[in-house]
Amino acid sequence: MRREIPLALTMIFGIFMVLEFFIPNRLFGDIGTKLQGWTIVVQAAAVVLGVLNVARIHFGKIQAKGKDWTYSIFLLAGLGTMAALGVGWGVEEGTSFNFLYLNAYVPMQGTMFSLLAFFIASAGFRAFRIRSLDAGLLAVAAVIVMVGRVPVGEFIWERIPEASDFIMDVPNLAAKRAILIGAALGAISTGMKIILGIERNFLGSGS
Repeated sequence: MRREIPLALTMIFGIFMVLEFFIPNRLFGDIGTKLQGWTIVVQAAAVVLGVLNVARIHFGKIQAKGKDWTYSIFLLAGLGTMAALGVGWGVEEGTSFNFLYLNAYVPMQGTMFSLLAFFIASAGFRAFRIRSLDAGLLAVAAVIVMVGRVPVGEFIWERIPEASDFIMDVPNLAAKRAILIGAALGAISTGMKIILGIERNFLGSGS
């Protein structure tokens, strides 16, 4: 029963939500709205469980003096502080929560993204090593796009920005849409496998 009941509920609600999307019916619409509301409640409960799990893991790491355990202290301190400020005094503009978010979290987020730019530049440098025809085409297209996106590109040749826009709007967009279509088909097939009970990984290792 530990497997059959979750599989049955998944199948029933999954099929219902598909029908609610494709069949315009007021009854389906009302029930679908209620189910989506319950989904938000379940998601909120999952967030609480996730936070508790993170706290449990880092508490254990501190007790065991594991690798980089001092960072766990700052993580738990920040987690507790932000949770207390948000629950106690709200998250509106002018509150302590909002102040810390704008003056601590946002700058740290910007720092992480700035570091990510160096990793992207390093990966781009390695990708530009022309060892085949494909790598050569990639390097030429990347150089045209980068030069065409800055003012110096138009100064070098007035057609470079046009070539940059063409690359982004035609071959790049075509490849992007192909990837999105493939991802959508993969999501549909995975959803059907879950609804039909073929995919059971969400039940845990005991399934």
